[in-house]
Amino acid sequence: MADVFRNVRGLFTRLKPMRVPDAPARSFRDLWPGDAARGARLLRGEFEVLGSVRLLNDWTPAAGPVLWRQAAHGFAWLRDLRMLGTDAARVMARDLTEDWLARGAAEAMAQAPEVAAARISAWLGHWDFLAATAEDGFRKQLLQRLALDGRALSASLPAEAAHRGGLVALKGSIAAAVALEEEAWMTRALRFLGPELERQFHPDGGHVERSPAVQLLALQDLIEIRNLLNGVGIASPPQLSLALERAGQALRLFRHGDMSLALFNSTREEAPALVDVVLAQGLAKGRAPMLLEETGFHRMAAGRTLVIADCGAPPPGRPADPASGLPRGADRASHAGTLSFEMSVGRDRLIVNCGAAPAADAAWRDALRGTAAHSTLTLADTNSAELREEGLGRRPERVEIERQEANGAQWLDISHDGYRRTHGVVHRRRLYLSESGDDLRGEDVLEPFPGPATAWAIRFHLHPAVTAVLQEEEGGVLMRLSGGQGWRFRARGARVELEESVYLAAEPRRSSQIVLTSDGEAETVQWAISRVVPGGEN
Repeated sequence: MADVFRNVRGLFTRLKPMRVPDAPARSFRDLWPGDAARGARLLRGEFEVLGSVRLLNDWTPAAGPVLWRQAAHGFAWLRDLRMLGTDAARVMARDLTEDWLARGAAEAMAQAPEVAAARISAWLGHWDFLAATAEDGFRKQLLQRLALDGRALSASLPAEAAHRGGLVALKGSIAAAVALEEEAWMTRALRFLGPELERQFHPDGGHVERSPAVQLLALQDLIEIRNLLNGVGIASPPQLSLALERAGQALRLFRHGDMSLALFNSTREEAPALVDVVLAQGLAKGRAPMLLEETGFHRMAAGRTLVIADCGAPPPGRPADPASGLPRGADRASHAGTLSFEMSVGRDRLIVNCGAAPAADAAWRDALRGTAAHSTLTLADTNSAELREEGLGRRPERVEIERQEANGAQWLDISHDGYRRTHGVVHRRRLYLSESGDDLRGEDVLEPFPGPATAWAIRFHLHPAVTAVLQEEEGGVLMRLSGGQGWRFRARGARVELEESVYLAAEPRRSSQIVLTSDGEAETVQWAISRVVPGGEN
């Protein structure tokens, strides 16, 4: 579909230019807060995307990784400059936009449907900041480009991308229709809205990419689409209202006690205030669900303890767009972290995954996507899914889950076959959380047992705020949370070691990990994480 978009846009370029108004017919403001620190970096010419910082002086493929360039051409960075609220920020926004119009507009990345759609939304959402008081020539250039992209985008619907990009394309088409009063564009977008929502969201409200970060972004898209329609007197279709309600509830499942998001599938710690704003705008009410059955995540909660586990198979993939390099499969954000879990106690995180650097160079990005960067079992230093630039290759195809509850205690029995093709085995994991929340127990098994000659490791990455001490004589680890509470890790059937790790939820931070390795002939590894009771035994 990206090829279709480029062909359509090329045809329109050769036709007589569209008539465009002097200003958008309706003004609407971007809803979401920017980041002043990122805005200050932009004033220095540095553009930060998900932890990856590069100079924003080149719009070509040589500028950086695909995701970084996508963000540069998508113009969401206007939000960060607007946050500064200074004349210098406004001048920088216009200078960068003029440079893009002169040197970046013809790039294949700029013409990808989801990128063009994101840019349309960003320009219109920041029109007062970017263009309202600018010279007539600058405004005319913007509107002409916006009209050209809007027409090509509408003609290219429905989007070919199986991921959130399809939703972004619809949102951009609707925004252009509203701003330029193009009734035909609106009619076409509304025709595809219902089917796209069904494709984007599972019945439980979870997004098809299985990423808490993408869940948040997709919910923002739904809110913006609803507001665009309501702003021109079009009632939200029932599918949109239902998707909003369910997606908001699904997002709550991924929040830890510190109110930020769990680190699965390219997710970093989003600011709790932003998550609060999005949930409020989405009118999401009620408590977090305990499971997303179709999406494949479970939540176990007792006392002050919370466990969030990845219990689902990765989504399907597709080849990348050959021109822009953008992934088209719903697995574009996927990590090889099946059966990993995170654990928090109150507002303190204890067990985590390592985080993500999706806009970094391939080696660093894929190190964090690998199985060893997640709190789960790794067999023979092999990822449970094959990491590719556009998503995943070999992957778990069958993930089974059984959940039980009795007298406040909770069990999860889960398994995945990601190692069947490489080693002929299935990884089975059992998690048990006591009714008080003071005792989390686990059991990891490989079936059939590959024998002692095959190396494996079970990792439990610790949050950087956790202090950990190896107790060699007792075969365990004593852990202390930032709030002072103590927890003890013990294992049977494996050697217990304490090693260095890294935590990349925002800025890179040193951390530790508990690593279990083969202990002779044991076919089953049992482990426990228990609260230390002051003055007594736990």
